[in-house]
Amino acid sequence: MASTPTAAQVLGRIILVTGKEEFLSERTVVGVRTAVKAYDSEAEVADSEAAGLTLSSLGEMAAPSLFSSTRCVIIRSLEGLPDDCYDGILDYAAAPVDDIALVLVHGGGAKGSGLLTKLRKLPAVTEVKSQELKASDLAGFVVSEVASHGAKIASDAASFLVTSVGGDLRSLAAAAHQLTNDFPGEQLTTEKVQRYFGGRAEAKSFAVADAAFAGRKGQALEALRWAMDGGTASVLVTSAMAGSARSLARFLGAPNGMREADLARELGVPPWKVRQVRDQSRSWSPEGISAAVRAIAVADADIKGRAHDAAYTLERLVLTVADLRTSR
Repeated sequence: MASTPTAAQVLGRIILVTGKEEFLSERTVVGVRTAVKAYDSEAEVADSEAAGLTLSSLGEMAAPSLFSSTRCVIIRSLEGLPDDCYDGILDYAAAPVDDIALVLVHGGGAKGSGLLTKLRKLPAVTEVKSQELKASDLAGFVVSEVASHGAKIASDAASFLVTSVGGDLRSLAAAAHQLTNDFPGEQLTTEKVQRYFGGRAEAKSFAVADAAFAGRKGQALEALRWAMDGGTASVLVTSAMAGSARSLARFLGAPNGMREADLARELGVPPWKVRQVRDQSRSWSPEGISAAVRAIAVADADIKGRAHDAAYTLERLVLTVADLRTSR
């Protein structure tokens, strides 16, 4: 179902929203409510927690109103629905009222799974899944968000936005909305994203390290110049480079088959960054990482006292690290 459905898609139907990603679940709820209100501006909206419902209150939700026959009924945390209300929900879902859109929100997990199984078999039920996104899906989410506003974003710009903002979908959606508003009709590039969301010194440093370890020399040098011009301390760049090297070394040494969340803890990185480390690791050997660590240590010592030109030292480091990658 689209994020903004039509009234015909929701009235007289049950929209079953399942999954742990609260932002996506709430977006579906808002979409249904908006569709009902667009169809009938006087439509009533009832929003309740499942745990507080009774058979009587369920009946009242579906009963005709003195003010409007059109209604949007939202029942949240369906996993908490009292057992004696199961039959009431199923009976209604088997023969829903034409002027009512019923939204059932289940937060995931095993509780209430029997009810979900029965609901899924009914023809009037449409399920919308709100599963948590993997780290590898975050850049794609940004691309989709930008597209929903009628704009386009370069893949490297989407990745940089994830690096700068993090893996919270609400924050990423807000960032995408801001960028498309401020650059209407324009292709969103890494430079535009950096202008708004790369202001933190840490983000600038990580951008340099990520590009260098990915072998993107031109992008790494550009990010380095941008960071230095913005006043980022040289030691933050070498620190970020050392952090990337440690993450790669830990990834290569991690047991096969580890879950993404466990890998994130092992690597000492946020869960959304695991995919990036995995992609980088395909072109790194243990010997290459050891050489990179030595180069970073030398550069760090140089900029802390021995080097006359820190910018040159860091440029040389970026090129050295990028050249240490191998085909594996």
